[in-house]
Amino acid sequence: QVQLVESGGGLVQAGGSLRLSCAASARISSFDVMAWYRQAPGKQRELVAQFTGGGNTIYTDAVKGRFTISRDNAKNTLYLQMNSLKPEDTAVYYCGAFAVRTSWAWGQGTQVIVSS
Repeated sequence: QVQLVESGGGLVQAGGSLRLSCAASARISSFDVMAWYRQAPGKQRELVAQFTGGGNTIYTDAVKGRFTISRDNAKNTLYLQMNSLKPEDTAVYYCGAFAVRTSWAWGQGTQVIVSS
């Protein structure tokens, strides 16, 4: 089972930026989907952004134009650049890796708090 370790979360003022990283213990190029999800207090976990198997990217409407997902296959690392942060972006952010043969693997999450 792949190990995923997120980092880069923290406390930031509204309008600020953060860059999240997700280091994987296996080749991320071997997975069908690499994604960032988030879970705010009292809410369900929701998709933020993902790479599909074809290499395309998908973003939830709430972050389009502000967040950018990227990857470095040589470093087996997934990134999420978050700009123009809003208080409603406050959540625990999780990195996920999906493969048909193994289903989803998740990291432990990194907390992002955006103050108004």
